[in-house]
Order: sequence, then structure tokens, then C-alpha cells
Amino acid sequence: MKILISGGTGLIGNALTKQLVRNGHKVYILSRNPEKLGKTVENVHALKWDAKTSMGWGDSLEPIDVVVNLAGYPLNGVHPLDIWLTKRRREQLLSSRLDAARALVDWMKKAEKKPKVFIQASAIGFYGPQGDQVIDENHPPGTDFLAQVLAKTENFTEIIETLGVRRVMIRTGLVFSTKGSSLEYFKLQFRLFAGGKMGSGRQYYSWIHIDDEVAAIEYLIENQEASGAYNLTSPHSVTNKEFAKTLGRVMRRPSLFVIPGFAMRLVLGEISTVVLDGQRTSSKKLESLGFSFKFPELENALADVI
Repeated sequence: MKILISGGTGLIGNALTKQLVRNGHKVYILSRNPEKLGKTVENVHALKWDAKTSMGWGDSLEPIDVVVNLAGYPLNGVHPLDIWLTKRRREQLLSSRLDAARALVDWMKKAEKKPKVFIQASAIGFYGPQGDQVIDENHPPGTDFLAQVLAKTENFTEIIETLGVRRVMIRTGLVFSTKGSSLEYFKLQFRLFAGGKMGSGRQYYSWIHIDDEVAAIEYLIENQEASGAYNLTSPHSVTNKEFAKTLGRVMRRPSLFVIPGFAMRLVLGEISTVVLDGQRTSSKKLESLGFSFKFPELENALADVI
């Protein structure tokens, strides 16, 4: 298949590209910084775009079978001072996603041959803080800012279905990888012998190993029955306290510290909801399609990437 990926130089996009190429697919990557791809790899073609329009790539692109939209300003920003949800950052988080989606939608409208599948990146932050309630894909979006950004992005691409294109939204949890993932923040605490639970420790973390993330995306691309939203998270969510103990055991470090919730909210602002509130999601919809996780258990997943 010929697959177009926007935001293909990020953590998930990079891993997904490698997986798709290994399996014989041809990949086009839309990026504002295509030089990040480095040395040209066979069957991978970098296309420069402004993340707002199809100018410079839309008219010259051959017919595409699949579009994977991973574009959007990163939640954790691009430098430490980016962590606060200032007015500028709020605008970046929303506009970067809507602009990219609009460019792809407009291109598909004009394309003589439409793609068969459109994968829209989202996250479990879509649901907002929900305590220990088990959440499936039918749960409505939360009311906080981050949840509304994700909901607006998902809703914006709904028009694609009127073009006869199968649309899938992937609501991803915390991704564990060898580098560049949210796990790095947690690992640093334990390296400094300052690891432990955050806040109450009762908040749930829904997570996924990078190998399962890319395998699930490819599975959803190939399975014609797949449509709508899917939680891309391991079958076994854990509390923050369980997570800290397991990570400490894998890294052979104590898990004794308690980081007060008020201190994290003071330092991180609204972004602190990601680690202090969390979501407990269900992956049953994905599993009911026949998908099998390589790393369903937390300890095995952490041991593999550390």
C-alpha cells in the first residue's frame, strides 16, 4: 500500500514508518522538517509541508491508499518552559491540529482517487479526568481544555466519511519506548533515587508499549471492519502507586518518595492533570477485532524498554 503520514518524524510516526516499510509498504511523510529523517531510506519519501495547506505536495502526489494524521503541537511542548498552558500554547495545541486536519481534508476532497482509510490521532485525554471508572469508546469527551482540543480535532475530520473514506480515531495512552516517550520523565526521578507515587497514587495510568501501538495502527488500517474510535492502551491499566513500584523494581531503585499533588499543580499547572488524574480505559473494542497485545503486562513492557 501507499501510505501518507503527517507528523511522521515524531515518536509514533517514526516507529510506524519503520514497521510499515518492513512490511513492504511505501510511505510518504509530510513534515515541516523533513531533514529530521536523515539518510533517505528505500520506500520512504519525505515531503515538506507547512502543516496548513496542500501546497507543494498535494498536486504531485500519486494516489494514496491510507492517510495517517499524527500532526499537532506536542502536549509536552518543545522546551521546558512550554509546559504551562499559556494563551499562546492553547492556540498552538488547537490550531496546529485543526490546520493539519483541514489541509488533509481539503486535499482528499480534490483527489480523484480517494484513500481507503484515514487514521486520526487522538489520546485518552479525550475523556478528561474520570477517577477509577473504566472508560470505553462510547464515553463522551471531558470538559477540560485538553479534552476539548481532542474532541474538536476528531469532530473536524468527520466530514471525511461523506467522501466514502473509512475513518478511525486512535485514542492513545502513555506510550512507553526506549527514547523520547513520557517514560523519560518517570525514569529520571528513579535515577535520582527520588522515585515514588505522585499525589494520592490512586489515579489510573492507561499505557501502551510502542510495539503494540504501531502494530495496532497497522491492524486497524488493514482490518476493513475497523471504524470509529479505539482506545490504544494495554488491557491492564494500573494506579500511579502500582506503576511507581513496578518501575522501581525494574530499575532496581526504591519507590519511597511522595510528590504532593499541590506541588505538581503549582509547577505544571493544568498539564498536571495528565499525571495526577489520568484515565482507566478499556481496550476490549480493539481486542474484539482480534488484536493481540505483545506486552499486556506492565512489568514486561517496562523491562523491555529500560
